[in-house]
Amino acid sequence: MNVKTEPQGEAAIKPTPVVWLVLGDKLGDNAQVEVIAERLAWPCVTKRLRFRAAYITGKPRFKPALYHIDLAASDPLSPPWPDLILTVGRRPSMAAMWVREQSGLRTKVVIVGRPRRMLSDFALVLATPQYRLPARPNVMPLDLPLMRVDQAAIDQAVAEWRDRLDSLPRPLTGVLVGGPTKPFIFTAEVAREMVRRLAQSAGDTGTLFVSTSRRTPAAVVDALAAALAASATLFRWQPDATENPYRALLGLADRFVVTGDSVSMIVEVARQGKPLAIFPLPETASPWDRLRRRLAATFQPAPGAAATAPNDASALATRLGDFAYELGLVSYARDFSALHRRLVERGAAVFLGEAFPPAGAVKAVDDLAAVTARIRALVQ
Repeated sequence: MNVKTEPQGEAAIKPTPVVWLVLGDKLGDNAQVEVIAERLAWPCVTKRLRFRAAYITGKPRFKPALYHIDLAASDPLSPPWPDLILTVGRRPSMAAMWVREQSGLRTKVVIVGRPRRMLSDFALVLATPQYRLPARPNVMPLDLPLMRVDQAAIDQAVAEWRDRLDSLPRPLTGVLVGGPTKPFIFTAEVAREMVRRLAQSAGDTGTLFVSTSRRTPAAVVDALAAALAASATLFRWQPDATENPYRALLGLADRFVVTGDSVSMIVEVARQGKPLAIFPLPETASPWDRLRRRLAATFQPAPGAAATAPNDASALATRLGDFAYELGLVSYARDFSALHRRLVERGAAVFLGEAFPPAGAVKAVDDLAAVTARIRALVQ
């Protein structure tokens, strides 16, 4: 007679879970899920979803469902159901929550980003400060988005540019310039103010290497060229350029200035662990967005603020805000300044115009270790 032996020790309590990555069509979003999966190092099955025409740009209701999915063009969602799903975005996440329902609520769903409803139904929500989500046991605040930094590409660019950049006087300050994108304004006047603050932070020693980008308007580039000192270097982004110093600067610059509109550039610099100054661009907001921000200020404490006594007015306002958010009655506008403030509070950045921290005093920002530990605890 065959006797089945039960596993002993660690194997008995920590079996490898079945994990699905439920992804949509946004490569940047997907990359945040994939980088978590890489760090977890568990076998994962990727389920790539395609959407019906009405939902390629439109969004489905907040309801576990598949009606918005082009099932014929998507990877199948069929049993056996997984122990864990990692997902991002409303369209993939509603499909993930449908799987959770089919599993009898056994499948745990971890979402990256901001679910505007059903917050308590996710096993874990990974959100950065600009989303101002209610404080919940299942909400894990992150310092930065979990974007992948291509270190191999940085190393290659460093090898190609080292001779040119190493010859410049130090410290080498990489100035990474974005452009106007809702809700940010970037005009020639703003560019001149940026140069004025650069002088305050960087002083008159070393080299300013200013790199513009695809989104930088020509008027802003011209204003920078006119206002910068003759010793500065200005790289004008061109669509047909064969070279771009951006990645080389990430590897070789001693310190950085980044315009506040570009989360991706802020992430890549913060991951390097070098001094960073953020230049917040002025914002414009619709009356609706201004109302949503006032609601956030009323119902949500500032990120990182300590909780007050449970019976005081601020705690009551927070509970009311949580209730209204869960019902979908309020949805807070993104607040990029909250992301900037969080980096300043943890010592990873300053605001342009302030003194840079000394070299070696800044630690690289990396939430992945804490994220993967939290996910492992969920399923093990």
